[in-house]
Amino acid sequence: MEKSHSASYAAAGVNIEAGYEGVKLMQEHVRRTLIPGVVSGLGGFGGLFAPDLSGMKEPVLVSGTDGVGTKQRIAQLMGKHDTVGIDCVAMCVNDIVCCGAKPLFFLDYIAIGKNVPEKVVQLVSGVAEGCVQAGCALIGGETAEHPGTMAADDYDLAGFSVGIVDKSKVIDNTKMAAGDVILALPSSGLHSNGYSLVRKVFDVEHADLGKHYPELGMSLGEALLTPTVIYVKPVLAALAAAEVKGISHITGGGFYENIPRSIPVGLCAHIEKKAVKTPAIFSLLQWLGSIPERDMFNTFNMGVGMTIVVSPATADAALAALKASGCDAYVLGEIVQGEDKVELC
Repeated sequence: MEKSHSASYAAAGVNIEAGYEGVKLMQEHVRRTLIPGVVSGLGGFGGLFAPDLSGMKEPVLVSGTDGVGTKQRIAQLMGKHDTVGIDCVAMCVNDIVCCGAKPLFFLDYIAIGKNVPEKVVQLVSGVAEGCVQAGCALIGGETAEHPGTMAADDYDLAGFSVGIVDKSKVIDNTKMAAGDVILALPSSGLHSNGYSLVRKVFDVEHADLGKHYPELGMSLGEALLTPTVIYVKPVLAALAAAEVKGISHITGGGFYENIPRSIPVGLCAHIEKKAVKTPAIFSLLQWLGSIPERDMFNTFNMGVGMTIVVSPATADAALAALKASGCDAYVLGEIVQGEDKVELC
């Protein structure tokens, strides 16, 4: 690759040598994610992974894909690119673990207006950190330079992950019943959803993102860039300790769209609004944007990044396992008979 050079392609705006330099620089970050099963390094046409299937009777692969969304515009405005990769990983692996699966590996895709190796490496460093937090390997990816279709400073970060679970342990809500307990796993803030509305309310293109807000305990930019929590390790601990009957990742659509996805017909998630522990960023957003309360709960996670439904007999064990894994979970509500799927009272 050292001899690979195209003056004609460079004149069209694509620097293939910058891509090679980026791969060299990101190697140290990728090495942090190595786990048993990784077969290949970067640079091949495909990432190879040999999963450990011992103890599994009927292994099932579970996949998830997502991007950072318009949150990455905040990163671009602030010139801080080392955290949105965590969001990218989180949006994928948090979905996978809802099925009870353990993520195995991750691949990223970066479309960028101009390939600046140092910027790409910052993006990949965040992806690697996300993989470390999730316990999965970063086994490949792609950086595509798009001159003429994207501004030089713009980029779009996306990716996908693959996990595995024994078929008999798939979480599918078929055993859920009235009286089951709903647990809340706290979010770190907005996570990576609703940023089109967030950017409009805060007018981020013209706002002072460095301004300190006492109620936030940090600057506006820092609050808006706070990475999404990766729940994989706490949830896997809860699965080992308790009878888990349903899991929901609270992303775009908030409570009203995501909690029902793990609730079967005939049952309803009954939640007391006063039980929801909501960070200050949501109150500030609601006040500045004059956003109705229902719209807040139908757009944002409101401080709850994930919900887990467990049997009453194992609720304490689940809470203990979650807290031992660093997740300060709490009881959010209960499952009741009903057709609405979710009710906030």
